[in-house]
Amino acid sequence: MADEFRYTSYMLAPTAALAPTLTDAPRGARAVATRAAIIATAERLFRTMGYQKTTVADIARELRMSPANVYRFFPSKAAINEAIATQLLATLSAYLWTIARSSASPPDRIRLLFRALHEKMVHLFFDEKRMHDMVSAAMQEHWGVVDAYIHDIDTAIRHVVMDGQAAGLFDRSLDADAIARVIHSTTLHFCHPILIAQCVDEDLPALAVAMAEFVLRALRP
Repeated sequence: MADEFRYTSYMLAPTAALAPTLTDAPRGARAVATRAAIIATAERLFRTMGYQKTTVADIARELRMSPANVYRFFPSKAAINEAIATQLLATLSAYLWTIARSSASPPDRIRLLFRALHEKMVHLFFDEKRMHDMVSAAMQEHWGVVDAYIHDIDTAIRHVVMDGQAAGLFDRSLDADAIARVIHSTTLHFCHPILIAQCVDEDLPALAVAMAEFVLRALRP
């Protein structure tokens, strides 16, 4: 259960520790393109071969370069995985922020966020089952990536809460920062990749709907 407990931590982990390993990496437009190619190739291999079975040598072979050249851009396979996980979670965050900033009423935005959190997690990490191993590894090895994502979703929820408070729809005495973290924690059971995998027999979409309504009752003045 360590992953579940770690996911509920809302302190944004420092990422400065990564800087020394990347300081000497090649720079410039060509280097950016090479890094992008490594990430894209690795993601394709992770999806087809699986994260555990894919090696840096496999990635290098696909790109017709040496493993040593791959290591010039990424210090380890874990660092490549971190880059892929960052992109995936950034895509999800951007989608959720589109909902948070939409013209829908604050209560409807809460409902949409809860549904989207579950649906997008299932789509990103379970439509292709080999992605689950990659995500699990990212959660175990790169807490900064996951913490940054959690912080971003907390902020999106806070945005909706504050809109609801300004409109008089939500209790204005509630601390928006604190309540956003609490609201996010209520989504854990149906949006955490590991818990979703463990609860395949449960009606998690229905749980997401019911939990959204429960949260909305708690937010009312």
